Amino acid sequence: MSVLKPFSKLPNLDTASILLVENEEQVQQGLAEALVEDSAQAVNVRLARSLPLPLENEKTRPRIDLVVFILNLTSDKSFKSANESLKYLDPGYFLGKVCFMVTNARYASGNMGRLDAVRKMAASLHCPLLFAEVQSPEGVTNAARRLLTILKVASGLVPNTSSLYLSNLTRCTKPPDIDQPSFD
Repeated sequence: MSVLKPFSKLPNLDTASILLVENEEQVQQGLAEALVEDSAQAVNVRLARSLPLPLENEKTRPRIDLVVFILNLTSDKSFKSANESLKYLDPGYFLGKVCFMVTNARYASGNMGRLDAVRKMAASLHCPLLFAEVQSPEGVTNAARRLLTILKVASGLVPNTSSLYLSNLTRCTKPPDIDQPSFD
């Protein structure tokens, strides 16, 4: 089991690769299908329950341009898995190639502590934090479109734009009162 490195392989021409990391496969699979259907460019979608990735497929695995951690706020296991998986990413990924996507925020109103923890994690790593409604097909399509926009920049398919620039525009900034439990 090794650390995933962003620049260990050469990129494929006009192709972007995204890795979706989540414990629950139904959301992951729906989002993967929407990513492939909506994209004008070739998109390789890889799915993983957690990191590290197995070594047996490393030679055939393409370079991963964007890693998306999908966090279900109604599941404590989802947050723990993402938090433990972060240590298997090379620090180079946190330069605009990691994104957090939160699902079921509407149904987790009883547990605001988990949302606060996700916001702190995204702010401390300077990563974008997206909220997605994946209960409807329209919500999955909208989430896929937002991810495709970030993926195009992270993979270098947008001229004169770097993923560092996008990271500065979309990162989760830590408000001065982040230690306070309520965001109402």
